[in-house]
Amino acid sequence: MSVCLRYGQTRDDAVEIMNDGFLKVFKYIKTFDTKQPFKPWIRKIMINSALDHVKKYQLKLEQLEIEAGIREMVQESQLDSLNYEDLLELIRKLPIAYRTVFNLHAIEGYKHEEIAEMLEISIGTSKSNYHKAKKKLQELLKIYFEVES
Repeated sequence: MSVCLRYGQTRDDAVEIMNDGFLKVFKYIKTFDTKQPFKPWIRKIMINSALDHVKKYQLKLEQLEIEAGIREMVQESQLDSLNYEDLLELIRKLPIAYRTVFNLHAIEGYKHEEIAEMLEISIGTSKSNYHKAKKKLQELLKIYFEVES
């Protein structure tokens, strides 16, 4: 579920991704090599299900321009630390193209060449989306912590 939460826009999306992933797990369980670890195999299926979900609802990932509406965050000045759920919520605020590349590279550890192939985009687009995702996250963190630019 943790993998699915990073890719879905909402918790319901994550549940849908996870359900699709488990359907694939059960469908292809006979292809699993018992000499290999199970966890990486199932993780890869969940990531691929998440990518299928992104493609299903976005048709093709394109480089997106950042729009002014992203600053619709709930700000609470009393917060002095960022927990996992808060970070996850910030990542979900990224445009889908940025979020997908960020998750694949920063969290899952894929190289830009692999990401480009998986998402059918250029390596340059992958790198650009990753850079823009990091920059946008920095902006969101400044807003979250109410830091003046």
